[in-house]
Amino acid sequence: MIIALALGSAIVFGAGDFCGGAASRRSGSTGVLLLSLPTGLCLLLIVAVALGGDATPGGLAWGAASGLAGGAGLLVFYRALAQGPMSVVAPVSGLMAAVVPAVVGVARGDRLSVTALAGIGLCLVAICFVSIEPNKNRNGRAGAAGPLLAALAGAGFGAFFVLIRQGDDGTLWPLVASKVAGVLMVAVAAAALRTGPPLRDRVTVGVALLAGSLDVLGNALYVLAARAGMLSIAGVLSSLYPASTVLLARLVYGERLRPIQRVGLLVAVAGVGLVTSG
Repeated sequence: MIIALALGSAIVFGAGDFCGGAASRRSGSTGVLLLSLPTGLCLLLIVAVALGGDATPGGLAWGAASGLAGGAGLLVFYRALAQGPMSVVAPVSGLMAAVVPAVVGVARGDRLSVTALAGIGLCLVAICFVSIEPNKNRNGRAGAAGPLLAALAGAGFGAFFVLIRQGDDGTLWPLVASKVAGVLMVAVAAAALRTGPPLRDRVTVGVALLAGSLDVLGNALYVLAARAGMLSIAGVLSSLYPASTVLLARLVYGERLRPIQRVGLLVAVAGVGLVTSG
């Protein structure tokens, strides 16, 4: 069950990133975030109320902490894109997002077979390969701050995975607290930077709304995956989301998969197979 939930989370996360990127092509990324994140929060509130359950102070606190970590990671990630090429930023951030929960899970006592460890290793390699894109830096060089910021962003994403799992109390209220904290952080940053104009194009608004909904669904699937099994496996498999984004770009925009990305997809399949059998 954990394998299906974690992979489902990765697929949905990747689809959400694709929709967010598509909307950002038509408008500013901050404006998209200011619409997609509150949309996801509203949807999550409805589901949380419908499912019921009492919120606990500890769960809400851990959830809010995870939201701050994820929101900070998102803001630093966009900053990293301004400092270095995507070919460096995406693999580094994706790798860190997978490594943090894997290390924490093992440190807390996750007992993995040699086969599962090999599968996790292949998944980490696959994340790097699938994420690599052509160098789009204006001067063709990777700034020194780019990789460092990318690592910090990935650490923020990984910390989100760890903290939201720590606050799991059997309800969705920790995730609600996480989204509230994330929305507030992005809103404050947008106000401070005076960015994020409202979206007026109906198509862009629709895609941004879809991105927010998919993000929440991906988060919920990850919480269920981490609840069903080991954090190290749930975190690594959920971090395979770049594969979903790349495939959607291929289907929708006709973007060609680079040879390294094709290898990455094959490596991901092999890695998941080993994790499943292990």
